[in-house]
Amino acid sequence: MVSYDIKDDVIRRRVQKIMEGFGERVQYSVFECLLTDSQYKTMKDKLQGIIDSSDSVRFYMLCDSCRKKIEYSGYNKILDDDQYFIV
Repeated sequence: MVSYDIKDDVIRRRVQKIMEGFGERVQYSVFECLLTDSQYKTMKDKLQGIIDSSDSVRFYMLCDSCRKKIEYSGYNKILDDDQYFIV
């Protein structure tokens, strides 16, 4: 799971575009991503190349046990694929 808080509109749109290539938006600035180790490194490198010290991007690694405990209300779908892990 990746969340971000970006103040600059231009940088935020760039972050959104990068994230759309790696995961599914589940909230405005929150993405669920099913990634290999290599994909995770590529995504993180791309993001770190455009953000600055006033921005915040958080990467949450969820274990299988944690993924099974995800709850939600309203419309939503939980990504599930044993070949990848949620970042």
